[in-house]
Amino acid sequence: MYEINQETNVFLVKRAKKGSTEAFAELYEQIYIDLYRFALYTMGHKQDAEDVVSETVIAAYENLPQLRNEKAFHAWIFKILVNICNKKLRQKVERPIEERPEESEHPDYAQAYDVKNAFQELSEEEREIVGLTVFGGYTSLELGQMLGINSNTVRSKRSRALDKLSKKLKF
Repeated sequence: MYEINQETNVFLVKRAKKGSTEAFAELYEQIYIDLYRFALYTMGHKQDAEDVVSETVIAAYENLPQLRNEKAFHAWIFKILVNICNKKLRQKVERPIEERPEESEHPDYAQAYDVKNAFQELSEEEREIVGLTVFGGYTSLELGQMLGINSNTVRSKRSRALDKLSKKLKF
């Protein structure tokens, strides 16, 4: 992901709202990797993550004219992603466990697998808070505004969720 200043971001959002597909493509390029990482950890499967990111981008593009605050684009698109992930998880049927690759081929696989499983064991709200902090880079204040809760509540819930992860992973 490359960094972009707030002024440029607002300019791109305004252009995209007026129908510029090039501006929307720049916004997408800017945030794609963070959306994908969050989706992958939330959904647990590469294909599911790709699907929810695609749905998110389509929904964001179609609903962009309703975005009132151009500065809130990143929070807004992450909220769309969170809602789509949660909807899909509620609809998800049990799938057979995918075979794990040989650990000798992927030395960090076991640790990544453990982290992903521990993340999946968090509650929906905890995954949302931790995921948006880690993958979206949002502050407690921004998350509080997105989720409609006090920023102090966000901090305490994040702390408890990270403690749970730490205990599960024995760090």
